[in-house]
Amino acid sequence: MLFFITSAVGVVTGSNSLITVPVMFQFGIEPKTAVATNMFGLTFMAIGATIPFIRRKAIDYQKVSPLILLTLLGSALGATLIGFISDQTIPIIVSVSMIIVTIFTLLKRDAGVTQIQNLSSNALYVGYVLTFLLAIYGGPYSGGYVTMLTASFVAFFGMTFTESVASTKLINVFSSSIASLIFMWQGLVDYKLGAILAVTMFVAAYVGAYVVTKLNDLWLKRIFIGTVLILAVKTIFDFYFR
Repeated sequence: MLFFITSAVGVVTGSNSLITVPVMFQFGIEPKTAVATNMFGLTFMAIGATIPFIRRKAIDYQKVSPLILLTLLGSALGATLIGFISDQTIPIIVSVSMIIVTIFTLLKRDAGVTQIQNLSSNALYVGYVLTFLLAIYGGPYSGGYVTMLTASFVAFFGMTFTESVASTKLINVFSSSIASLIFMWQGLVDYKLGAILAVTMFVAAYVGAYVVTKLNDLWLKRIFIGTVLILAVKTIFDFYFR
């Protein structure tokens, strides 16, 4: 039930792995296996979430195509580096990033609500670089990856929240898939648990995305900011008081 709820809500906010992976730890699953199996489930979650947006034609494929290429390269690199990333640094990086995202979105009242057409070349350059760097981070872990990617698309590509959420779901299909293939090759995926996660996350994400397509950008912005702020505070609290 927890995985179902987080997957449904995570269609807007991302950050599912900040909840699902620690839960696996509590059940005694080895950390790398937990991360790899969660990534396997996230692949199906991303597919389920993408379908309603494709049907609504909410994705600009011309704009997203180069981002998918950068994501494939970054995710593959990140997944191969899983053993070199410290478990202690991840929560702080994610939490600080999410708080910055919240502050930025609050300060820019029109961010994510109205689409910005005339973007500077510097903004686009920063957006492409962030997409690649975030993919490296999202490859091995994914906790907060889609959250930060959603905010980056709003900030640097001038997308509305609907367009950004839709685009990140499609991109997440590729980032999760390439990372999962590498984890499978490394023998880290628990397929029995992975099958349960795959079905649960797919159904929940499809339902969540269907609901999201019925909401306007202002409501998506409110949901995004509120949930992301709560997750950021929770992650910092868990890190210092565990």
